[in-house]
Amino acid sequence: MFDSYNLLKMLHILGVILLVGNVTITASWKVYADLSCDARIIAHAQRSVAWADWLWTLMGITFVSVGGYGAALVQGIPLFADFWMIAGQGLFLISGLIWLGLIVPIQARQGRAAREFAVSGVIPAEYWRLSNWWMVWGVAATIPLIAAIWVMVAKPVW
Repeated sequence: MFDSYNLLKMLHILGVILLVGNVTITASWKVYADLSCDARIIAHAQRSVAWADWLWTLMGITFVSVGGYGAALVQGIPLFADFWMIAGQGLFLISGLIWLGLIVPIQARQGRAAREFAVSGVIPAEYWRLSNWWMVWGVAATIPLIAAIWVMVAKPVW
């Protein structure tokens, strides 16, 4: 039987799946589209990645947050007493700051460029430069998420 703690914990885990799943699969879409060097395919993938990020990433973030904080509060788990709780929250925050501060602006610039080259067929060098930075910062934002998963599962003591 599910009680409120287990429902919130399940929501938290579902959020992790949505968030990390979307982060990894959208990177794959984008890489494969970019490898095609076809302006229409890249423009379509760019729109799809942006749409998926706003839908699935935000839904994942919401579920992780509501489920995690809700489960901790229902169970009486202190949010800042244990290393694993502090580290998990900190890693999640670091990833979010990279995403909001760097990836979203890069993606917005790529989206504007893609709308233009979808029509012209000419992909500017700026798009490729931004694409490289998007991947670098995407990996940089994903590493703390993976580390947070390990911290939350292993619950190391420091």
